[in-house]
Amino acid sequence: MKTNKTLYRILILAGFILINVGILFGISQVIGFLNTGADRSKMLHLDETKERHYVPQVTWESIENPGRPMEEANLTSIEEDYLDAWYVKNRAFYTGENAGVFDHFTEQARGKVEDLITLNNEENVYIESTTLTHHLSLEFYSADGTLVVLTDRNVTGLERVFKNEQFLVERSFNDDYKIILLLEDGFWRVRHFEKVASHPVDDAQKEAIPLDLAMLEGINYYPQGSPWDTFGATFSKDTLAADFKIINDLKLNSIRVFVGFEDFGKARVPREKLEKLTSLLDEAQAANLKVVVTLFDFYGDYRIQDWTITNAHLYSIVTHIKDHPALLGWDIKNEPNLDYESRGQREVLSWLNQTIDYLKTLDNEHPVTIGWSSPEAALHLENKVDLVSYHYYKDLKDLGAAHKSITDVTSKPVVLQEFGLAAYHGLWNPIGPDEEDQAAYYTEFYKTQKRDSIHYLSWTLYDFRDIPSEVAGRLPWRKNKQAFFGIVNTFGVKDDAYLVIKNR
Repeated sequence: MKTNKTLYRILILAGFILINVGILFGISQVIGFLNTGADRSKMLHLDETKERHYVPQVTWESIENPGRPMEEANLTSIEEDYLDAWYVKNRAFYTGENAGVFDHFTEQARGKVEDLITLNNEENVYIESTTLTHHLSLEFYSADGTLVVLTDRNVTGLERVFKNEQFLVERSFNDDYKIILLLEDGFWRVRHFEKVASHPVDDAQKEAIPLDLAMLEGINYYPQGSPWDTFGATFSKDTLAADFKIINDLKLNSIRVFVGFEDFGKARVPREKLEKLTSLLDEAQAANLKVVVTLFDFYGDYRIQDWTITNAHLYSIVTHIKDHPALLGWDIKNEPNLDYESRGQREVLSWLNQTIDYLKTLDNEHPVTIGWSSPEAALHLENKVDLVSYHYYKDLKDLGAAHKSITDVTSKPVVLQEFGLAAYHGLWNPIGPDEEDQAAYYTEFYKTQKRDSIHYLSWTLYDFRDIPSEVAGRLPWRKNKQAFFGIVNTFGVKDDAYLVIKNR
């Protein structure tokens, strides 16, 4: 009986302790929840918004304010909160939902946005849009620091309108806005948002850069130890110098290299990567080689919502190296037509079109091209590029005709940007071509090249031991083939094709 009483007391005490722990835990959760209410970085994952989804180019044209001067920290907050409001509004018109509208618009402005969302939903309309540039001027800053009036001129961007899931129209815009922001709960909400003017969009075709292109004879380049990762952890100027000496021995005058979109930090390009890219150009200059820089490697999104990110990425790279004497030109994207099926041709071409336009505002001295995967695709956006580039891995007997099908249509220089033969005959391809076949392939190529004066960059300098699955998938017969296009094998031995190129 005494044992039962003791057990009963222990259970009561344990229950009392558990109840109190539960109460304390509940109170802490409530306090934690209340404390996060005004944390802008947690709302709508806006840390992700700023880093990954929406970074249009912003220029402050004036911050002069009679009376109270604008503090630098407050200016940053105003800009960030204002851009977040644009992002939330654009997303609301795309999704038909009002998530985030309460947090970024005051009651009066919120009503207007929600009325438009309701109207679009009733008409089964949605709008996909982004802004690309903003030019802000401070018109008024209240003495108590809680109200700001801005003018946002030349807000440029693009929108697509869909109705009943069908595409209706795509249009570029260039508008002016009057904005009033009110400081509430520690961040700036939009109180008034009014478009006050629209300007004609400059759709005038920029003239192609006039080119007197010397015969381009080059090769696509990756270091042998780090294929598809030129600027990674094993980057070495000594490796570059040795490899470029081999290319000099081949009497070639140019190389094509690849800048990975994610590898180079997307919107925020690390200084370290830019310095490595500059070092490569320095070594190329020392070896008297010109460099074609292929941008956006392994990029494949193309959505309008991604354009501010890709433009920020482009700005960092182009402005950093555009004056380098080794730079020959820009290749916007490698084989983008292969993304037509998964992303849609309109989506891909629209992104390419605006990316070229933006690049030419940053650098109108160097030619721009696109590395199409086939002769059939080479004339897409021919009016936008300065060089027409294509890749060719079919039977060489048809190369002359394929090349002529392009040169007969365009007056711009045409470059055969990739071609080659994999000397691979192993377990997965026992009767495939060997090194003698590869040498014969290059011998035949040079007959056509000399006859038709074809500018070219072959694929590639080296054989590779490891091919990333992102490049050729996981199937061994595909990966193994990709490893044997080089003219120097993995033991450093120069293949027969090497001598054909050198003695051409």
